[in-house]
Amino acid sequence: MSNTSAKCPYHPPTPKTIRDWWPTTLDLRILHQDPPPARPSHVPHPSQYAAYAAKFSGCDLYALRDDIRRALITSHPAWPADYGHYGPLMIRLAWHSAGTYRVFDGRGGGNSGNIRLAPLNSWPDNANLDKARRYVLWPIKQKYGQSISWADLIILAGNVALESMMYERWEEAEPLWFGGGRIDAFAPEEDVFWGNEGEWLKDDRHGEREREEETGLKKPLGATQMGLIYVNPEGPGGNPDILSSAKDIRETFSRMGMTDLETVALIAGGHTFGKTHGAANPSEHVGAEPEGAPIEEMGLGWKNKYKSGKGPDTITSGLEGAWTAKPAQWDNGYFDNLFKYEWTQSKSPGGATQWIPSDDSISASGGMDAVAIVPDAHVAGVKHLPIMFTTDLALRYDPIYGPISKRFHMNPDEFKNAFKRAWYKLCHRDMGPKSRHLGPWVPKEDFLWMDPIPLARYRIIDQNDIWELKNEVLNLVHSSMLSISDLVKVAWGAASTYRCTDHRGGANGGRIRLAPQRDWEVNDPPTLHKVLNKLENLQRSFNSNNNTQVSIADLIVLGGNVAIEEAARQSGFGDIEVSFVPGRTDASQSETDIDSFNALRPTSDGFRNYEGPGVESMLPEVALLDRAHFLTLTAPELVVLVGGLRVLNANTNSSNGVLTNRPGVLTNDFFMHLLDLNTSWVPMEGGKLYKGTSPTQSWIASRIDLIFASNSQLRAISEAYACSDAHEHFIKDFVNAWTKVCMLDRFDLSHPVHADPRSKL
Repeated sequence: MSNTSAKCPYHPPTPKTIRDWWPTTLDLRILHQDPPPARPSHVPHPSQYAAYAAKFSGCDLYALRDDIRRALITSHPAWPADYGHYGPLMIRLAWHSAGTYRVFDGRGGGNSGNIRLAPLNSWPDNANLDKARRYVLWPIKQKYGQSISWADLIILAGNVALESMMYERWEEAEPLWFGGGRIDAFAPEEDVFWGNEGEWLKDDRHGEREREEETGLKKPLGATQMGLIYVNPEGPGGNPDILSSAKDIRETFSRMGMTDLETVALIAGGHTFGKTHGAANPSEHVGAEPEGAPIEEMGLGWKNKYKSGKGPDTITSGLEGAWTAKPAQWDNGYFDNLFKYEWTQSKSPGGATQWIPSDDSISASGGMDAVAIVPDAHVAGVKHLPIMFTTDLALRYDPIYGPISKRFHMNPDEFKNAFKRAWYKLCHRDMGPKSRHLGPWVPKEDFLWMDPIPLARYRIIDQNDIWELKNEVLNLVHSSMLSISDLVKVAWGAASTYRCTDHRGGANGGRIRLAPQRDWEVNDPPTLHKVLNKLENLQRSFNSNNNTQVSIADLIVLGGNVAIEEAARQSGFGDIEVSFVPGRTDASQSETDIDSFNALRPTSDGFRNYEGPGVESMLPEVALLDRAHFLTLTAPELVVLVGGLRVLNANTNSSNGVLTNRPGVLTNDFFMHLLDLNTSWVPMEGGKLYKGTSPTQSWIASRIDLIFASNSQLRAISEAYACSDAHEHFIKDFVNAWTKVCMLDRFDLSHPVHADPRSKL
């Protein structure tokens, strides 16, 4: 055997990529991630919500719920269930799937089933959750196929786990609130920034604190260390500092949109169930995570060489023990123990710092036999002391969490109700308005965090009304009371707040007229207020003289459409009609969470050539791609929208990049002048702006504008729109992309009713 063959398998050198050669080149992959061809043809894509909803409506959810419950109490020999019940494991799987959500950019969360894929499937905090999917849920998923996504199944399994442990008899268990509609990703998400650290559990994400109560955790990150869902249970960086741990908890849970009360309810409720696993030191016995494991492990990771490697010998976090005497049953044991004992630091068999009742507490409570009441998860008759994490003690000793915990301890029913509500929020925070939620278990109650959109309590405008209103808006333009630019700016400002990451924002609800959006600098408040004043006058006049009613939300979008049609007519294409579907309604200020909506405020918006103060963390062209991703745009849609919005003069308070002598007319002038070979560009203002000069005219443009000529992919698209035969194609493509953005939040148009099989009885 040759020396070469002895070294097999041979791994050829990795070829250099474009980004290896030119690290600063703009990476457009964010706009092309998880494309439809990446999945089997019978599996709906996230852009095909109605297709998934139709499949989901055919799923017998009651039979599925029963199948999940049976699986929870059927222990698999390859991964024996603690206490004979997989319920705690399923709660952890659902929690860790949903719990990565963060309000800053709406990313994370369980709505794409991304815990099946890298990197989340291999995070240290998700150790051994691969077994939950493989041994418990896969037979169920295989049976029900595409009628339920992995993402929905995981959350539903968490619900069923809770139901099975909250009631003594399964027949009495009421389904918890649940809304389906999550669609699986089939490729790792390229757009989520999880941190810069190059190794697991490292912390390079804390900077200087502006206030004492802050932790310095950099935005938009939610977890305190790389590979954690939330915080280190041993304390910040492993330091068992209880009050500092409380700061970490508050920072992290608030970034997920949770209040202090919800945070206490979730942690206490979650730790009412199950146990932690630290039979021995993980670093000495546990193998690689799923993505790094040998091929023969078949996608499973964390192979444990300690004794049997499972059951009583399981190693996950390295912490070891349970919080209560009944780890597979809902009760108030967590708070009973938290307040009954004084706690002293201890070490788990795996070497992790945890807390056990102090010797004085044990003596005062009747001795070891009276305190060691936690059953062993696998060995009958063996009992253990209860344990607490540093993070658990934060719920007792923090000056804010402590009184909440005490209140829950004294009022078990309030605690149970608070946990149920917080659990629903945890699992549905990234699902958008309730109109997107599928199935028979969606709550009737509206929640502020779901950005409620009121139902129309009136007859919606029809085609004759639309024609009348369009004429009224057009009269405002022709009389110079409003300009094409004014109407386009307001409509875009309303619609472009949409985020596909958590289905928030958009024009529906008309929230651009409410705080905080009405005061955002990017929305050009003077122009916004002028347009709203005219549209509100039109609304009052129309609604007072008609049986039908029109909302401001509809008028804002319709006004933008009218402006685009007029801009197309002025360019020589009078037959262009922008599609309009009425039915938007207006939310009230009381239905709008100001703090939560401020997370949607763009600090940079390349579509409007806006760069807010203090924007330094991201190049404006990268921020533009990020916003285009929120709007589910393809690269051609991004290009055509920027080109159209520029010539329509839709910028925020500047004319930079308006590369036309006919602003307000829908032409392809932006591309023609940007690619003019006779124009030379030089930087101004430290490279933020550029001056373009030709023998006949000069322009001022931003980095955003120039990227459409300097980036090879974007230039290829721009050249297609700059050709002499492209004008009509440009207008039609712009109108289609505009309409797409304005319709992104119209979930009410694709929501089938889920049949309740019990109605047939």
